[in-house]
Amino acid sequence: MHMPKISRRNLLYGSALFAGAAALGGCSSGGDTPNGNGSNGPRSEAQGSASEPLVAPGTYQQAPALEGQDLPPVQERLPEHPYVIPHRWVTPGKYGGKLNMNVFSTTGAAGAVSDFEFFYGNSPLRYLNDGKDVGPGLVESWESNDDASEWTFHFRKGLKWSDGEPWTTADVMFWWEEFVLEQKMAVTPPDEARSGKGTLATFTAVDETTLKISFDAPAPLTPDRIAMWVNGPRVGPFWAMPSHYLKQFHPKFNKSVGEDWDAVGGLMATRSDWHRNPECPTMTGYRCKSFDNSRGVVLERNPYYWCVMPNGDQLPYLDEIQISVVTDDQVGKLQIQQGSVDYCHGPFNRVTLNDVQGLKDSTAKAGTEIILWDSGSGTGSIFFFNYDYIDDDLRELIRNPKFRQAVSYAFDREAVRQSVYFNTGEPTTGTLSPKAIEYLVNDTGKQAYTGWRDSYVAYDPEQAKQILDELGVVDSDGDGIRELPGGKKLKLRIDSQADSSPEHSTKDNQLVSDLKAIGLDMAINPIPPQSFDDQWKTGKLMSRSNWEASDGPNLLVHPTWMVPIEPTRWAPLQGQWYQQIGTKTAGTELELNPWERHPPRMEPEREGPIQRIWDLYNASKVEPDEMKRHELVWEMIKIHISDGPFFMGCVANFPQITVIKNDLRNVPRRENLTLGGFVNTWIHPTPAVYDPECYFWENPDQHA
Repeated sequence: MHMPKISRRNLLYGSALFAGAAALGGCSSGGDTPNGNGSNGPRSEAQGSASEPLVAPGTYQQAPALEGQDLPPVQERLPEHPYVIPHRWVTPGKYGGKLNMNVFSTTGAAGAVSDFEFFYGNSPLRYLNDGKDVGPGLVESWESNDDASEWTFHFRKGLKWSDGEPWTTADVMFWWEEFVLEQKMAVTPPDEARSGKGTLATFTAVDETTLKISFDAPAPLTPDRIAMWVNGPRVGPFWAMPSHYLKQFHPKFNKSVGEDWDAVGGLMATRSDWHRNPECPTMTGYRCKSFDNSRGVVLERNPYYWCVMPNGDQLPYLDEIQISVVTDDQVGKLQIQQGSVDYCHGPFNRVTLNDVQGLKDSTAKAGTEIILWDSGSGTGSIFFFNYDYIDDDLRELIRNPKFRQAVSYAFDREAVRQSVYFNTGEPTTGTLSPKAIEYLVNDTGKQAYTGWRDSYVAYDPEQAKQILDELGVVDSDGDGIRELPGGKKLKLRIDSQADSSPEHSTKDNQLVSDLKAIGLDMAINPIPPQSFDDQWKTGKLMSRSNWEASDGPNLLVHPTWMVPIEPTRWAPLQGQWYQQIGTKTAGTELELNPWERHPPRMEPEREGPIQRIWDLYNASKVEPDEMKRHELVWEMIKIHISDGPFFMGCVANFPQITVIKNDLRNVPRRENLTLGGFVNTWIHPTPAVYDPECYFWENPDQHA
């Protein structure tokens, strides 16, 4: 896919009202600080990545630490044609050293996900150039039939798991047949494996390195969608599981483990998670060396990793990565300022723009540099009601678009832009990522974006009050607080995870204050993070606020904010209905109350906005013409404007922070990236897309 270079208002790095804003101007901008190309001179100005695969060098070098181990020669551990790192800013590095990181988590290392965003090794295909291009991964080449209803993927010959066992398409079929189709271990079909008609694709292993995926309708976006996520446990679909290892824990292949999937499934979930289980093979550049849920994880080099540098260096360069868990975000930030953290990727360390001044002041002592990449966010900190809330009266009000529009008009986004985002980015009602191709392809796309962004963005309390009056949401008893039509008390809640970051809590407090000013009573209700998702999916929570929407680079590859197709966004029960289409569960328990079904699910109203969005989305999935797909997206956006907002943002495309040690090399700066970076969406996994396996120390002996 081809995307024009983005053109939008520049981020105001040096012009905010607060002291921290001045520090933004000096972050990752020119100068003679140590660079990403392994020297101390001016940093590399090379931009982007090759969109076509680079030729394998033919001769290879390995890490000295692997010498003397009982391993085959490096050329025998690599596939016939290894993946060659295509980024123009990288240079050959030095082997050795450890990278120290920390990650915030209230539930221990098992609940931390930052390290999963680092490794693209399990993925069949990969995003390049901030999502503009799709390149090979485990798959070396691919093609489709004329109507894109059948796709054939040719995996690299000679791939090996981290234990040296061969990787084959049998590992894909093990995941698909034993877990997806059987719906075991809470594994559900990824939407990229379902056609526009709602039916699941057919997977066929043609041979050990060839996989055929057949749909009953055209599926032109299949490669783009397979490039999403890092893939593996907990983040994205598995796509392949090490069947040679996991069969010993599966009842079908080992009768001695028993047939109780409540027990077996828990064991399998742990055994199949390479991050928690040192015995589990992986295809990533690092494998688990040790795991402690209260302390963290230590990762060591995978000697069979299938990626190399253009000069033939087998990756990774670093010997180990140690990721420590912190349960207090202030402790984690102090560790960064003291220099005990070598690499901090902002979204997962609770580091925000509020922390820039403190981080800037400590760079000399800590030996660090602050890098600002574009977040790509379409919302900033988000707020949305539960469209499928269990209470009948409140659900009726929530589903009335006029009520949500009144809430949007009451929200002073400019105050949040100043207090949280230091006047960076742009105010927005809330869209998907402004970097998406559908917005940039032509003037119609640009108008679709600005129309959605500006639809209810104005701060207009008087208009908000007028709308509420027209809805009959008035102060009927004279206490200054509005009631539901008919006089019933109206008490709104922000159901927020108890460990929400200051970015979200500051915005929440602003929203509560703004709604009080128009007579709406809203309270912040902290929910333990361990139970939050289950309560949300069952319709028991009224609203959600600790998230943001940033999906792209193509709005159709993962449209979950635009189209309710799963249960974690704004219409959880209807999303769950869509997710069960084509499965064994779809036609069961229909006589029960939607909230009592297993899983809870609800069919949308036939002429309602969700069904209309579904119809357009299903049409887009089978439309081979790219421009017609864009037009279908624009039609969905019109529904989001007329019947929305279904979710409410505040600021789009603010900068995201990464902090690195001065002598860490091959880390790109904003000017090296095609679109300035695209951090905040998980489907474009950052920094995995920039291949951290090629990061190296200029002085590895100082980081032993």
